[in-house]
Amino acid sequence: MTIAHLAIVMPAYNEAEGIGGFVDEIRDAVAPMVGRVTFHVADDRSTDGTAAAFDGVQDVRVEVQPMNRGHGPTALAAYRSGLAAEPDAIVHVDGDGQFLGEDFPRLLSALVTQQADVVHGIRDGRTDPWYRRVLTAAVGVLVAGAAGRRIPDVNTPLRAYRPEALRILLDAVPADASVPHVHFSLAEARAGFTVRYLRVASIPRRGESTTGTMWGRGAGIALPPKRLRQFARSALGEVWTLSLRPSAPLRELRRVEPVGR
Repeated sequence: MTIAHLAIVMPAYNEAEGIGGFVDEIRDAVAPMVGRVTFHVADDRSTDGTAAAFDGVQDVRVEVQPMNRGHGPTALAAYRSGLAAEPDAIVHVDGDGQFLGEDFPRLLSALVTQQADVVHGIRDGRTDPWYRRVLTAAVGVLVAGAAGRRIPDVNTPLRAYRPEALRILLDAVPADASVPHVHFSLAEARAGFTVRYLRVASIPRRGESTTGTMWGRGAGIALPPKRLRQFARSALGEVWTLSLRPSAPLRELRRVEPVGR
């Protein structure tokens, strides 16, 4: 099995310490099964030189965003950058490197051999603070009720897409959406996308400083920080408006069968 062109898309914020090694690990892992791999990093106005980490690296394109907008809009910008390269498959992963390169070939194999529109990497052994795990679980319950079935790890950032399927989702979700993967997961279930789920290892962030990641490390914090509480309230309102209410625009989304499939 060979994929002619694979695009890896990454949102990143202050990940200079670990993102270079993470990209190298992914490149080495997928090399046997792809003809060409390109990396598309959307840098959310990092202050630590994340963009400069790839100076002179030919297969990595970094797009510094016009302003700091947070994870969701930056992830969507990364997706659009990857799609513009016209790849045969796209994998999204956050730049904090909380996954292992060895799981990427498994994700791609499932996408191709199981004729999937999307494969979700379901995180085992998450090391995130308890409140982030609780928030993910609570959103999962909400989305399951709307979708009519349980969707494991509804907000997972590790996903492999066929470009045709991804375009449908990107066209439907506003560029400033704060939780695009929640919208994607719900829309995929409702619209009849062929979704596969694959268990993958979740590891701690690769950088050592406390200034990295788009969410904050949260080490040693017993309670959710104010920023996350505010984000959760805003995100729930967005999910209701775009995906859950009876007249929500994403309720109308439908999968289109690709020609020749």
